Amino acid sequence: MPHVIGEAGNIVGILWAVRDALHSPSLQNRSNKILWVSRIPLAAPYPLVIRATLAGGTRTVTVTVPGGPGPSIVDLPTPGCWTFHLSWSGHTDELKLRYVA
Repeated sequence: MPHVIGEAGNIVGILWAVRDALHSPSLQNRSNKILWVSRIPLAAPYPLVIRATLAGGTRTVTVTVPGGPGPSIVDLPTPGCWTFHLSWSGHTDELKLRYVA
């Protein structure tokens, strides 16, 4: 299963993507689904906040996943390499994901 591990090792994003690629815009009848799994047990369901920044810092998008790490759909407006700054329940991590046209 294609996945990406946060730089600090605190979170894993499992990609439910077509041919291992996330798309921008998303494909018709397909979502950019990512299952977030925290390595750290959560005491309470706080939201997972994703601040995605396009390479070069030209664009930033914020996505909130209610209830914390778990299933999500993260559609971004532009193809390219995005850095995800993730925060949840007092924890943080960072990873990079590529979206293709």
